[in-house]
Amino acid sequence: MASSGIQLLGFLLSLVGISATVAATFMVEWKKQMEGDSYRIYEGLWMICSGEERTTCQYHESLLELPIEIQITRSIMMLSICLSSMALMICTVGMKCTRFMDDKARSKSTIAMVGGMMIMISGLLAIIITSWYVKMIVDTFHMSHHLQKFEFGKAVFVSLAGGLLMMAGGAFLSCRRCSRSELPVSNHHTDLFMPTTHSKSNYV
Repeated sequence: MASSGIQLLGFLLSLVGISATVAATFMVEWKKQMEGDSYRIYEGLWMICSGEERTTCQYHESLLELPIEIQITRSIMMLSICLSSMALMICTVGMKCTRFMDDKARSKSTIAMVGGMMIMISGLLAIIITSWYVKMIVDTFHMSHHLQKFEFGKAVFVSLAGGLLMMAGGAFLSCRRCSRSELPVSNHHTDLFMPTTHSKSNYV
């Protein structure tokens, strides 16, 4: 039962991590800029918003006109979401608490391990691309004029947290020792607990 609990913990961590990655991908605060005391500009992977108390948003119209960091980050984040979603379905088949492939314990264990490794790769992709995006913002910050300087926003932290949760959840799911089925107890050991039958007494 302990290994089933570890797998379930890994599944829940992966699910939360994937949800955070999806939320970060569609958030608009990947980078932000302050102009004066109240005017703000937020730029995400899909749209840009600007305004004071109430902001107006506009979708990026042309893919080819986007900066290279947005194009690459958007592509890798979508790849991470697709791969992790597929891995989550694979893990559902391989988890011990499900009824799929109960007659093939070894194959079920391997499926859970493969799904967990796929989730770990997805989390690693999200962490790497987010870190690279942050580096691009920092480099641009030091090179740009003070009126054109952007800082990284909340979506960066959400994406990093999602990637770390996916890696932790995938590690639990891919643990071979956690996913394998318990071996049946040997007959030799069960015989120790069986009541012994004595021969009939010779006494009258």
